[in-house]
Amino acid sequence: MTNSARTLSIPDRVVVFDYGEVISRSPREASRAVLEQLAGVDPMRFRASYDAHRDGLDRGTTSIREYWKLIAADTGANWSEARIHELWVADFTGWISVDPEVFEIIAELHAGGTRIALLSNAGFDFASPFRYSPIARFFERMFVSAEMLKLKPEADIYQEVASELGITCAEMVFIDNRQVNVDGAVALGITGHHFVEAAGLRRFLHSLVVLHSLPDR
Repeated sequence: MTNSARTLSIPDRVVVFDYGEVISRSPREASRAVLEQLAGVDPMRFRASYDAHRDGLDRGTTSIREYWKLIAADTGANWSEARIHELWVADFTGWISVDPEVFEIIAELHAGGTRIALLSNAGFDFASPFRYSPIARFFERMFVSAEMLKLKPEADIYQEVASELGITCAEMVFIDNRQVNVDGAVALGITGHHFVEAAGLRRFLHSLVVLHSLPDR
């Protein structure tokens, strides 16, 4: 449950969260095992192909069905249309979970009047679940890479987000579990945080509150 008495206010900034492995937990080993069992091919070849074609899916240049067909071609699989859908379901559900501690931090930011947005490298299939899920009420905007035809850490994806939010890069705070994505943001003057766990994120955000509360000198 959200403790509505706790607030976290960061004036004049917009805090932009990644989703996967920041707001969501990493897919559990059981989820990965189900996916590999459904695939019915060599797990190492499957995982290599799964990763190799992910950028096309997240950039919006590869459809969901095409993505799984590419993996089938790489691994020698002959999946039915039903099996492709089963693979998609297993994969999707592995990524859509939430970390309750991060959820609480987001709720506290919202309660404190802090502007919050989301920027996720994700396919088209995540757009509606993000926007119509219960957590969506906390976010001013949700940016999905496939809809933008761009990927983190490319500079123009951060610049587009800043423009759409009506802010400069210096007014953005960006949180991501991948250091390369944080580095791409920081290179543009964005304040970045490499997410490892919720406690570290909380300390980082509180440091921004302290900085903003210091008097001008």
